[in-house]
Amino acid sequence: MPIPTSTIQQYLDSLLRIRDVPDDANAVNGLQVENSGTVTSLIAAVDASQATIDQVAAGLSDRRPLLLVHHGLFWDGNIPVTGRRYRRLRALLLHDIALYSAHIPLDMHPEYGNNVSLARMLGVDIEGWYAVHRGIPIGIYGSLALGRDALVAQLNASLGANAVLIPGGPDFVSRIGIITGGAGNMIAAARDAGLDTFITGEGAHHTYFDAMEWGINVIFAGHYATEKLGVQRLAAHLAEKFSLPWEFHDHDTGL
Repeated sequence: MPIPTSTIQQYLDSLLRIRDVPDDANAVNGLQVENSGTVTSLIAAVDASQATIDQVAAGLSDRRPLLLVHHGLFWDGNIPVTGRRYRRLRALLLHDIALYSAHIPLDMHPEYGNNVSLARMLGVDIEGWYAVHRGIPIGIYGSLALGRDALVAQLNASLGANAVLIPGGPDFVSRIGIITGGAGNMIAAARDAGLDTFITGEGAHHTYFDAMEWGINVIFAGHYATEKLGVQRLAAHLAEKFSLPWEFHDHDTGL
């Protein structure tokens, strides 16, 4: 049964606190592209890339999908609708594909977010939040009794990642923090929270010395790999709530 696009939009806006959670201006969280009015399926993806949009369009048949992404269309700012901006928008509009994007609101969501989803996948006993970003805590921390090499192996097996370990902390992990994506600048926050291990997606060169000199294990498990869980959990929730089919389109960047 078709569901009004506006009904799903309003539900997501409220669930994810789209208007309350601060984010980069270019995130443009919420419904980024509307369609003719109703949705008959859900498709989750990490990025609103041309490859994602083209794959959705190629598999449409008679469906009218809502494409749910973590990284939306407008990261390159307020620019003319030319080049790749035009090509992406043209494909969405031509095929009546609605697009909804949630960045920080999805990262930090306590039930369907990237951070909590990764923590639960690893079996972390979640204790609370840390690491303030734009005035709000976004990181998950908790306890996990596991060797750090075994933790890296679990990340690789579960996420299809190729994680890099900076072995600045103990061999055996006990207190772990997670901020998915590009949070290499949050190593000091993990240290200050008394954690011995920090998992994120990626970081700059100098983060090697941060980890080694501050005595904390840092694991870079990939920006894409660490941020593909939230959209899947959220899409599965929407599918159950609105009785819609859903699928995940995987376009791994390897980064």
